[in-house]
Amino acid sequence: MLSKMDKKVINSIRFLSMDAVEKANSGHPGLPMGTATLSYTLWAKHLNVSKNDPTWANRDRFVLSAGHGSMLQYSLLHLFGYDVAMEDIKDFRQWGSKTPGHPEYGHTEGIETTTGPLGQGIANAVGMAMAEKRLAAEFNTSDMNIVDHFTYVVAGDGDMMEGVASEACSLAGHLKLSKLIVLYDDNKITIDGTTDIAFTEDVGKRFEAYGWEVLESRNSEDIDELSDLIEMAKKSDKPTLIKVPTTIGYGSPNKAGQSVAHGAPLGADEIKLTRENMDWEHEAFFIPEDVYTHMGRVIDEKDKLRQDWNEKFDKYREKHPELAAKWDRWHSLELSDELLNDSELFNFDKDIATRAAGGKVINVIAKHMDNIFGGSADLAGSNKTTMNNTGDFQADTPDGNNINFGVREHGMGAILNGISLHGGFRTFGATFLIFSNYMRPAIRLSALMNQPVVYVFTHDSIALGEDGPTHQPIEQLAALRTIPNLKVFRPADAKETAVAWIEALKNTDGPSVIALTRQGLPVLDSVEDANRGGYIVSPEKKYSPDAILIATGSEVSLAMDAQKELAKENIDARVVSILSWELFEAQDAEYKEKVLPKNISKRVSIEAGTTFGWQKYTGSEGKNIGIDHFGASAPAEKLMEEFGFSVSNVVKTVKEMM
Repeated sequence: MLSKMDKKVINSIRFLSMDAVEKANSGHPGLPMGTATLSYTLWAKHLNVSKNDPTWANRDRFVLSAGHGSMLQYSLLHLFGYDVAMEDIKDFRQWGSKTPGHPEYGHTEGIETTTGPLGQGIANAVGMAMAEKRLAAEFNTSDMNIVDHFTYVVAGDGDMMEGVASEACSLAGHLKLSKLIVLYDDNKITIDGTTDIAFTEDVGKRFEAYGWEVLESRNSEDIDELSDLIEMAKKSDKPTLIKVPTTIGYGSPNKAGQSVAHGAPLGADEIKLTRENMDWEHEAFFIPEDVYTHMGRVIDEKDKLRQDWNEKFDKYREKHPELAAKWDRWHSLELSDELLNDSELFNFDKDIATRAAGGKVINVIAKHMDNIFGGSADLAGSNKTTMNNTGDFQADTPDGNNINFGVREHGMGAILNGISLHGGFRTFGATFLIFSNYMRPAIRLSALMNQPVVYVFTHDSIALGEDGPTHQPIEQLAALRTIPNLKVFRPADAKETAVAWIEALKNTDGPSVIALTRQGLPVLDSVEDANRGGYIVSPEKKYSPDAILIATGSEVSLAMDAQKELAKENIDARVVSILSWELFEAQDAEYKEKVLPKNISKRVSIEAGTTFGWQKYTGSEGKNIGIDHFGASAPAEKLMEEFGFSVSNVVKTVKEMM
């Protein structure tokens, strides 16, 4: 059971959390109070981390999936010596503080992923465990295991309800990710009341059906039992869910076990009563000196594990220099000259769909980048994303690089974030563009966390044809372009597809989307300056154009055909391809003026999607050819003609401006 010192540290976590929430007048005190014993047990007795090097490669990962309980993590980080001072605790949820309302990756030392949107954290953890398993298969040798760490999650009832968690955990069971351990804060309380108003399933049986080990605690305050359960989980050959029957707001005389403890300060009077109830005689934000002394010893013991690993890796580097060099390369985001200069990237000589071109490009990339790790949500054959010579990542073949995500788009996006956050890989996921809707929360978090995930979305317009409006993307490109720090590429041909992939891989501080066609497209003669996002793909004949046709993707070749017809009517048009709005906007004013001169006001945008947003390029006098309604079921050629994506309509639109 709890020693006197254990109890002091655990209560330090509780009171730091409730005092910070009270001072901020906002936050969630109930989860930190209820899970303090559980979390301290994990951190003190099992979690291999070090405040002296928070990012050392073989550390265990800790994910607070129930991110609303962020003060739990900040209290732990403070007590375990990380760069979270008492002043930071006092500044909880304030401007410029290290302790924002939800844990943010890259903002606070020791935070492995941004959590708050429920279900995302636990799904990220699945990706982290996949990365650990893949790295272990690649780098562990018969004499030295240098990759051997766990991913731990604290998740709540809200995480268990979210579909993204179900998607990811189902895949985790299939893959037998035995280094994944989820501590389920089973307090049976949500914001609106007890969980039985909406959530009465047997979570344990569900996870057993997924292929997980399921363990259950009888007492959330029994540190010995909790530690034993974690030890049992570490020995399982499956991922493990440990159900812990916690009490939200533990220790509060009038609010413990109630939804009122979930998302609001306890109030000064209740905190006073809680202090009396738990024999905590200290003022707000005070931690007894003997607690810091005890934690100093725990911190030193943990750092010894890091030092031992560093010494082990030095020996590994001496004994296995080639593997060590590969390790360094896998953990670098730099692209090799061999990849960048491989002529196969641009070796296309006939009409080809950009999805097919993308498949060829991925295989060229995989030839040079053996740590590219990704796959498709059951559409690899349609997305053309299979890497031909790398094998599949499965429970019994963990050395493969193709991931079969199954029909789990949202889970795929969150898992990709986890793989990227773990380190060691460049990762991608693929599906149809229309299903980016299912993935948007994960894509947004990729952008928020500056993760270089590549999202490949094929069947990028109404030109996918007979599948009809349920599968035809209309607003998706525009919607994706609204996400900050996301680069969206829509290539016009095979060569632009290669440029898009290379620029996406160069984009190391944020995610990228590559939208690709189902239908074949002509190969452009030259894509010089495509890497600048927008460029003149077919210039005018005269000194200055009469009009500018601005297009993306499959509509670039349409614009070039229209340019020829306009010339017959003595209208000299320029064709501009905008591969990526974001890359083009990053160019200097002089270059943008060269491509889109301000004095040429007769402009037409052409894109087989909503016209929303194109006005910034066409201006008040320009025209926008797009589709601002849903599609229909018919052959692609018929749809394009009926909805105005024809040479005759482009010519007509330009002439109307003359």
